[in-house]
Amino acid sequence: MHPWERDARLAKEALKKGPSSYGVLIEIACTRSSEELLGARKAYHSLFDHSIEEDVASHIHGIDRKLLVALVSAYRYEGPKVKDDTAKSEAKTLSNAIKNDEKKPIVEDDEVIRILATRSKPHLQAVLDEALRIDVDKNIKKSLTRVIITRADIDMKEIKAEYNNLYGVSLPQKIEETAKGNYKDFLLTLIARGD
Repeated sequence: MHPWERDARLAKEALKKGPSSYGVLIEIACTRSSEELLGARKAYHSLFDHSIEEDVASHIHGIDRKLLVALVSAYRYEGPKVKDDTAKSEAKTLSNAIKNDEKKPIVEDDEVIRILATRSKPHLQAVLDEALRIDVDKNIKKSLTRVIITRADIDMKEIKAEYNNLYGVSLPQKIEETAKGNYKDFLLTLIARGD
């Protein structure tokens, strides 16, 4: 059996079995190249006399439908090129959608669906890496602020010495390099109080 036919039959079987088997559809849509997915879509149409998109839309109900229809009908760019500015912008979109998930489920966000369904795998990796960095940076900023505020008058000299030992750079120098504006001035002032 040809791989495209196999994928078409697996997709049809997953749709018949219901929600517990929808992972098969996601696997086919997300792990196959655009050519392989197109081949599976053609085989599906040939075998079952209608498109996989039609069947996904008619068999799947609820919030997953929109994303799954987009995934099975996508034709992704397969190359390795990633536009950093686009990846950063889309990472912000993804991060905001995750934060607002209580208001609107992420799988119903049109921009998130567009990103997930049309972007190349290297681009998606860059988007996810950047989205994680955005959230990690915010958590680090909160933690750093808390530590400096609560320890400035107690043991800041020891903290600065230990930071220098661990990272080979002084804490004030690192703050100068990474923090910006009033936040940087605030941290440097607090650190100086500990001297």
